[in-house]
Amino acid sequence: MQNQQKIMDRKELFANLSRIVIKVGTTSIMMNESAVDTAFLDKVAEQTAELMTEGKEVIIVTSGAIGVGLNILGIPTKPREFPIRQAAAAVGQGELMRYWNEALRKYGIKSAQILLSYDFYSDRVKYLNLRNSITTLLGYGVVPIINENDSTCTNEVDAIFGDNDRLSAMVASKIEADLLILLSDIDGLYDKNPKLHPDAQLLPFVEEVTPEIEKYGGDPTSTKGVGGMRTKIIAAKIAEKSGCRMVIANSHIDRVISKVVGGEDIGTLFNAKSENMENNRNRWVLFSRPAGTIVVDRGAMNALMRTSGLLPKGIVAVSGDFERGDIISIECGGAIFAKGITDYDAGEIRQIMGVHTDDIEKILGHKNYDNVIRKENLALLD
Repeated sequence: MQNQQKIMDRKELFANLSRIVIKVGTTSIMMNESAVDTAFLDKVAEQTAELMTEGKEVIIVTSGAIGVGLNILGIPTKPREFPIRQAAAAVGQGELMRYWNEALRKYGIKSAQILLSYDFYSDRVKYLNLRNSITTLLGYGVVPIINENDSTCTNEVDAIFGDNDRLSAMVASKIEADLLILLSDIDGLYDKNPKLHPDAQLLPFVEEVTPEIEKYGGDPTSTKGVGGMRTKIIAAKIAEKSGCRMVIANSHIDRVISKVVGGEDIGTLFNAKSENMENNRNRWVLFSRPAGTIVVDRGAMNALMRTSGLLPKGIVAVSGDFERGDIISIECGGAIFAKGITDYDAGEIRQIMGVHTDDIEKILGHKNYDNVIRKENLALLD
């Protein structure tokens, strides 16, 4: 009866899905870690076609470029050397996209390649352009195939997003997806590592990602996949704050995508906050990389928690070299509790911090706003 109730609950939750992000991990794409599993891609394409026939929009976030490239280059194991992995990504990305194109084309689906880096999420103009591009593609019935641009990223490959788990959550957040499905070689979230503990229990439902849930995250266990459970929990936190539900499921389950969307009790379902972010602007602020940090006193923090703007009087320190219009973190007592768009650059704030609003123009010779960060440009972290 309990399982039936869970199935009914999921059926109700997923009854009106319109936009779905499907993330496919390296371990799902690579067959025996030696070749692309084309039969699996065909199954994903078939289920994608069925969803689109039902009027749903589908975005695929794919990993696997490095794995495909390593095979082409004849490198048997996953190297740690950054240049080799970048080279493998460059070699493998085009081939990976060819596999996806061929699989989707069998079902009459057009696809488009989109390669992203974290910079796309920290620049609002780029973010809006990306969002508009994806929305336009979906409007023409095209399935966007998204991957991190491993071949040109300046940070260590996989260090930013972690096998695209976090990338898929960021995408789902910014395009207002209803459901994110993470397909991997695991059945879902366990209370301990099932590969080490036979008594590990699968958690079918997570209401909220609490510190206890975060402790269940583990290290990567596969040779070529790097996501691990830790990055999946991070992805769940991002999706949760964005109002997007997320399911971790085993890609080896027959017709797993259709069964998840159909409300079957498969894998682990992470619930979403009922109070979604107020708007896309706040989502962008919350999940963007900050260009610097402002430290405020307790009184300023309390005012901001009441959704007031940030006055210069409450600022006690500034770090970073940011410009007006940049995203910055706001810290109190050693903890970041908010992010916002600043209306003054770092040098100006250093001059006016701790002073009254009336003194801003006297000190700077001009005044943009009374607040250093206006309340409409503020996003609070949980």
